[in-house]
Amino acid sequence: MRHISATPFGRRPVSAGLLANNALAEAPALPRIQDKWTILQDVTEARKAFGVSDRDLAVLAALLSFHPTKELRDNDQLIVFPSNAALSGRVHGMPESTLRRHIAALTRAGLILRHDSPNGKRYATRNNAGQIDRAFGFDLRPLLVRAAEIAEAAKTARQLTLQHRRLRESVVLRLRDAAKLLAWASDPSASGLEALSQMLTNVQRQIRRKLPLEDLRKLGLALDDLLAEIKVKLLPEAQEMSDNASQNERHHQSSESESYESDSCQREGRTRIIDGAAPKLPLELVLKAAPEITTYAHQPIQSWRDLLNVSAFVHPMLGISPDAWASARRHMGDDTAAVALACILQRAAMIRCPGGYLRALTEKAARGIFSAGPMVMALLSGNQMQRA
Repeated sequence: MRHISATPFGRRPVSAGLLANNALAEAPALPRIQDKWTILQDVTEARKAFGVSDRDLAVLAALLSFHPTKELRDNDQLIVFPSNAALSGRVHGMPESTLRRHIAALTRAGLILRHDSPNGKRYATRNNAGQIDRAFGFDLRPLLVRAAEIAEAAKTARQLTLQHRRLRESVVLRLRDAAKLLAWASDPSASGLEALSQMLTNVQRQIRRKLPLEDLRKLGLALDDLLAEIKVKLLPEAQEMSDNASQNERHHQSSESESYESDSCQREGRTRIIDGAAPKLPLELVLKAAPEITTYAHQPIQSWRDLLNVSAFVHPMLGISPDAWASARRHMGDDTAAVALACILQRAAMIRCPGGYLRALTEKAARGIFSAGPMVMALLSGNQMQRA
């Protein structure tokens, strides 16, 4: 009969945490066989969620190496019983005192269990057929029981890592823009240049550190303000040229909009429709026109809700503030705002300020004169011209 002792050997006392972890020995496991190295990789990616370090995981990898097969099965062969010397050799000569500390961390995290023998030694006994019938050592069954939980934690960690990397890229690009615009300023003695340079230096010092996600978002907003001030105070001529270009672009888009919608009305024999909460476009057509947004989705985009969720994930990377995104959703409707953002992402390389561009579209939507249809059709036309 398989029995996991609920009490530890020696001076170690019983605790509530110990008893809770020991319950994993009897908890039901997933019916399918699990690859032990896949589980280890997932634990490595989600190590912060389980409160373990890379050194703890090196010891866990060594323990897994004493398990005879690649797969973990829910049977009585999940207990490994290496001696301290053998285990130390698998982790490149780690001292026994350090080994004990890392094993204790793995036990507290609920990733392994200790199955202590009556005398505290690790060993196995065999039956008359030479098969192991009882083992005392480290039980790997918690990894099998918690395999689904570990996989989900790893998935979440990968999503956060991707979000952090994309946001940092966005911040670095804005930082580069600010630095080069300051260097290009035509009048070095212009009022406010020294203060702006100092602000830029402070931001550069912060970005050298590994900032958490929320700090990166705040840094991105600060850079937006800095860029706006640079363009207003130091580059009035460039700002005027940019504004004129934007007006021309909006005029051109408006002309396309009127032409497209007019033709649409003539074909369908009805009056002009302004997009509201539900776009009058097939989702497949939107994704064909703006496929870039699909690269940020962790699963295929199959509904307007999926598109909205991915857009909510992407908008900070484009430098679009939460306030601008919320305003767009309020005035355009969730689905149309998601379409607009997908189109902006597709043309990100050509749009100077995605946040300002979205606010301009939101103002048009608030006045009832915005339609996402022309944006999508313009992208489709551009894609067809590129293929031609």
